[in-house]
This record gives sequence, structure tokens and C-alpha cells, in this order.
Amino acid sequence: MDIGSSASRLEALATRLAAEMETTEAFGRVWAPMPEQAASGIARYNVVICGAGMSGLAIAFGLKRRGIDGVLVIDKAEKGREGPWIGCARMKTLRSPKYLAGPDFGLPSLTPRAWFEAVHGVDAYESLDKMSRQDWMAYLDWYRGMTQPDVINRTSLTGIFYEDGWLRLAIETDGMTRQIECRRLILATGIDGGGAPLIPDVVRALPKEYWTHSAETADDSHLKDRDVAVLGSATSSFDWAVTALEKGAKSVTMIGRSRNFGRTEVLAWTNFPGFLGHFPELPDLKKWRYIRLYNAFKIPPTQDQFDRAVSDPRFAMALGHKVRSIALKDGKVVIESDGGTVRADHLLLGTGYTIDFTHRAELRAIAPHVAFWGDRFKPPEGEASAEIAAHPYLGRGFEMTPKNAETHGWLSRIHLFNCSAIASLGPISNGVTGMKYGLPRIVDAVAGGLFHEAADDFLRDLAGYREHHFDPRGHGEEFESLEEASS
Repeated sequence: MDIGSSASRLEALATRLAAEMETTEAFGRVWAPMPEQAASGIARYNVVICGAGMSGLAIAFGLKRRGIDGVLVIDKAEKGREGPWIGCARMKTLRSPKYLAGPDFGLPSLTPRAWFEAVHGVDAYESLDKMSRQDWMAYLDWYRGMTQPDVINRTSLTGIFYEDGWLRLAIETDGMTRQIECRRLILATGIDGGGAPLIPDVVRALPKEYWTHSAETADDSHLKDRDVAVLGSATSSFDWAVTALEKGAKSVTMIGRSRNFGRTEVLAWTNFPGFLGHFPELPDLKKWRYIRLYNAFKIPPTQDQFDRAVSDPRFAMALGHKVRSIALKDGKVVIESDGGTVRADHLLLGTGYTIDFTHRAELRAIAPHVAFWGDRFKPPEGEASAEIAAHPYLGRGFEMTPKNAETHGWLSRIHLFNCSAIASLGPISNGVTGMKYGLPRIVDAVAGGLFHEAADDFLRDLAGYREHHFDPRGHGEEFESLEEASS
């Protein structure tokens, strides 16, 4: 039986969390303090994290635990709307099991489960299947309050440059542009962080008011009383179909190239320490082969969304239909496929995303200098994949690698903790499942990079270290200098 109010349980949870942090030595001493601003007046930071969603908040907390100050997090969204959860996401629940942890760094009272039980009660958790996206966003808001990162919302990263040993970032806040500098940059920019939504050319030729991609945020009220077509038959397409039905669409027709649905959630197979923890150490050929197999699994719709769609008489499926053309005729979107013709008032796209740095404002200028898998690896005959070849070729700490290390070695100071990292490091930066493996890896890499860059400074500090930890009480000589002790 659940006892007490949600507010009192959350207060008790915060108290337990504080105790856990103390007993586990959650925070080390600050050894990387906030840098002084540049002579020009430009603000400087040790680390800037682009993205204040699930990954960005957790990385900021991880760096705080490692004694790194001067960490700034920026996000283009308003506070409380970071990430897809209450923006473009249209599913009812997360796809991942309720028991998965990750952002907590092993602190029981910081887990999603601990928060959910505090808010809704233990009984509610026991009967829960998967957490709703609204609850997940609420959990992240609470997580942000507990970990206290330095976040600036409504701020976009628009350019990355390098000057005098510092990454110089162009950022825009509420229409005002300025520059800041940092030693390390982490792009925790989610599913489209390495590119953009995939819009087929035949759709792009249509006036924009006739189509919407699943990545777009909208209230979807424009779908009411309209005939709607959904392009694609994977999980986001079923989210689209259910959303359109719930918004009062007159009819919803799903058009898919495949005759069959994916039935296996490949992330369930990957979720073991051997794969998620050590994929990054595999040789390139094995990585390539793993990711080719991984990509071959079609993502199935969630069972509840599928059941909602197919049980509605307004919903129909045209599977195994390859689209030949899409055109606008007499105010209708006319979709010609090898299986027939579909006419609709509006087209919804569940067509996924593409990896292409030129589609990202912050990456466009550096794209010609970044090494991609197509630059670094030639697959055996019969194993080519343009999709994998387009992924950035990253180091083991998610760092970019340059095509020319002499001219652009500084690119290794940029870390990609988003979906574009999967070919190099596996699925440990693209969702909840692999998070508990990806977070320590990137935190270690950034902390190590900052230390190595300052190693000479710390060496001089060690040479002059004279703090006394023992008092001979008059029975010994004065503390010898290192030079005297070594002579």
C-alpha cells in the first residue's frame, strides 16, 4: 500500500538521494575549475554540451561527479520541452522496458523507477507496462532539478570554429547571436543529430502544407475530417496513424514497401554487457558486419499502437506497394504505387532520418574535414552499405577524427553522443537501453582529454606540492624539498 502524498514521497526521495551521494563519494574535488574569460571578453568553458535532453543532462551530471566545473548545457527548446517527448513524439509510451536505468550513474534514488514510485506509488509501478512519454519528460525535469546543471534554453549552436587552442562556438539565443569558447564540445543532439529527417524527393516537390514529417512538432488538429495517407510502415508510421485517428481523420491509409512487419526488437538482443560495453573495441570489419545486421532488423511497431490502428474501421494498409509517383491534383495528394492509387488530403511521413552533416547548421562548415566510414574503411565485396559509410568515423570516446590530422586535429575535441555514433560505438548513445554503457565512456573520455591537455600544469603543481600531513613534533628535520630528498 502506498503511504503519503506524492509531494512528501518526493521530499523523502530527495533526502535519500543526498545520503546516497554522500556515502558513495558522488562528487570529487574540483580539479578543472571554470576558465577565466578571454581577453576579448568572450566567456570560456571547459565543456559545452549541445542538447539538454536525457543524454545532455546525464553527461553534465557525470562531469560534475568527476570534479569538472565550467560545464554549460544549451538547448534550442524551452525549459521542460527538451528532446522529443512532448514535442514531436507521438507514441503513447517509451519502447524500452520500465526497469532500464542509465542516467542515475548507479544511484538508486536517481533512477526512473524511484521517481515513478515517489510520484505515483509502488502499486502503480507494479502494474505499469512501459512509462508514458509524458512521465519520462517529468522524470527528466525532476532529474535536472536534482543534479543542477548550468543550462541555457532557447539557444541554438550555429557554427563551430577553432582559434588559439579553443573551440569557438557561434550560438543564438532568442534571435541574439554571440560567441563562446570551450575546450571540449559534446553534441547530445538525438536521433537527427548527424543529419536531418529523410524527405523523399517526390514529397519535397509538393507544397509544404500538404505533408508533415514525424520529426515535426504540431498539434495535428489539421488532420480532423481529412483523408490521410501515411508513408512507411514502421513504428513512427503507426504512431502517426493512431494520432491521425485520434484527431478525427476521416480515413487513414498506410503505404509500405514491405509486405511484412518487423517482429523482433533488436535492442533487446544487444542489451548485455559484452556487446554494449565492448563493441567499441572491435576491429572495423566486425563493427561493419554487426551494424549491417543491426540495420537489417526492421523496427516493429509497439503492440498497443498496432492494435489501436488495426481495430479502427477508418484505417487501411497498402503493404508491399512501392511508390512510383506523388503529385498534387485538384487539391488532393495523389500517390501512385505498383499496387494502385491513393488519394489523400494530407501526407504523413514515417520515413526516418538521414546521416548528412551538411543538413546541420553547426556541422556544415566542418563536414568536408571530418572522416566518415566511407573514408576509412573499404568493406569486402558484397558487403557494401552506403548507409553505414555515411556515418562519422569516431574514436573510442565519441570524438571526431579528421581527414587531415595536421590541419584539423582539433576536431577530436568534438564528441558526438547521438545516433550518428552507432557505427563506431554501437547503440550506446541513441536511447535508454545502452545509456549506462555510453555515459561512463564519454565522461571518461572528456575528463581524460582535459587532464592530458593540462598535464604539464599539474606536473608543475606536483613539483611544488608542500602540504603537511604529518607533524614530527620537534623530533625530525624540517620538511625536505624534493630536490634535497633526491640528491
